[in-house]
Amino acid sequence: MKLTDTTTKERRLSLFEKYLTLWVVLCIIGGIVLGRAAPGIAVALDAFSVYQVSIPIAIALFFMMYPIMVKIDFTEVVRAAKTPKPVALTLFINWAIKPFTMYFFATIFLGVLFVNFIPGTEILPNGTEVELWRSYVAGCILLGIAPCTAMVLMWSYLARGNDGLTLVMVAINSLTMLVLYAPLGGFLLGINAMPIPWQTILLSVGVYVALPLVAGYFSRKWIIRRKGYAWFETKFLHYLTPVSIAALLGTLVLLFSFKGDVIVANPPTILWIAVPLFIQTTFIFTLGYFLLARVFKLEYRDAAPSAMIGASNHFEVAIATATILFGLSSGAALATVVGVLIEVPVMLMLVKICLRTQGLFGGEPS
Repeated sequence: MKLTDTTTKERRLSLFEKYLTLWVVLCIIGGIVLGRAAPGIAVALDAFSVYQVSIPIAIALFFMMYPIMVKIDFTEVVRAAKTPKPVALTLFINWAIKPFTMYFFATIFLGVLFVNFIPGTEILPNGTEVELWRSYVAGCILLGIAPCTAMVLMWSYLARGNDGLTLVMVAINSLTMLVLYAPLGGFLLGINAMPIPWQTILLSVGVYVALPLVAGYFSRKWIIRRKGYAWFETKFLHYLTPVSIAALLGTLVLLFSFKGDVIVANPPTILWIAVPLFIQTTFIFTLGYFLLARVFKLEYRDAAPSAMIGASNHFEVAIATATILFGLSSGAALATVVGVLIEVPVMLMLVKICLRTQGLFGGEPS
């Protein structure tokens, strides 16, 4: 995204951005209430899907992503692609560190420290009986091997990161996930082969990234050609910015209307699962942002998204995979839903940390 120094200095958090944590909490509550009060609506909407990709959520995510995509100046994307250090950093974190630390933290907390609070077993669709805590660990693993390829664009935008670079890293991680998701999942889940829903992954990337990207690219060119860059920057983007935040909140209402009954039925378990997920997220962010990004001597606008793409998860793919492999009512599916529950508040916390620590990196602060 091309911004002048004046434009950068004048940017302020909008009402939506400033109180986003509050809106998130209200939407989570609203989604759970909707799912409990009108379960038929949630079931009907959830059934409206293609290859486990919910069409209502896909529509909400499109309107969440389009306002971000349309801001991207693709000349900067080309320049960002020629910057190897941030791309190498995020690939190293996402595929050489993150899956294994997720497995470590999930096993230590759920399988050792909290195991007495998680009694019982469950029967998998193939008839195998496993301890319930192992099922929760499986859900955490599915989150850990799915780096964020959609909402990280929102976190980078809020942190005033390099949107062009973030888009490049999202594209590279999406392709890498197609290659490494199955072998890493099979290895960490301790089975010989894990059936991965390739259609779900491909369709998710297409809906959450490719479609709004193409729409943003062509509409940006058309609007600037018809109205001029000044009108696009001062008028069009001004009215479009709240759309992205509103779509994020609508997405949360839909997600928790689908899964709210599972959360309400297992309130103590939510805490046990949330602890390792929170520690994993903050650990990966700290490692990438405060240590490796400084070792690589990245500027702030590159350091923030490089760390955040590793800290956040592609929970849509994780939920779909857990549901297909272990069932909607499984502990693995519940763990992926808890990942959604803590993702937004924790990532907003990390956004604020980034904004307050820009001085640690080179380049002019945003």
